[in-house]
Amino acid sequence: MAQTKNKKDTKTIIKETISNLLDNLEVKAEIEIEKVAEDKNSSQEPDHYKVNIKTDETGLIIGRHGETINSLQLLLGVILYKKIGSWQRIILDVGDYRKVREGSIKEMVERISKEVESTGQPVTLPDLTPYERRVVHIMLSDNPKIASESSGEGKDRRLTIKLK
Repeated sequence: MAQTKNKKDTKTIIKETISNLLDNLEVKAEIEIEKVAEDKNSSQEPDHYKVNIKTDETGLIIGRHGETINSLQLLLGVILYKKIGSWQRIILDVGDYRKVREGSIKEMVERISKEVESTGQPVTLPDLTPYERRVVHIMLSDNPKIASESSGEGKDRRLTIKLK
């Protein structure tokens, strides 16, 4: 486990931090935290922590096009870095927003992959978050005919699906 500046474990620090953020927003919520390792057989440090928020105010937390939840996730990461002393990858979800969004992205990528395969023309996807781009890259990593490539910087970063 990463060296922390105090004796609390990372999960406890994450829970306390997100609880304080939600209290300051005056949002009542239940918080569940899960350690997630990319390699299920690995005894190493988790790849990331999944934080699931259950609240009646999902719209407020998600925001327009997920802007608020993405901002909260970034803010949580920065606060945790200051408290723990190392970067922790956090995936913040509320009302299964990320799960539903991931499903729709996977459907879109399957449809576009078929289109690219049949036309041979690359397709650049609309705005995606870094996490969503990662989902697409992982999804297409084993595809023998189709590849994904990110280009650009910051808010101008785009993902293109093309033939290998």
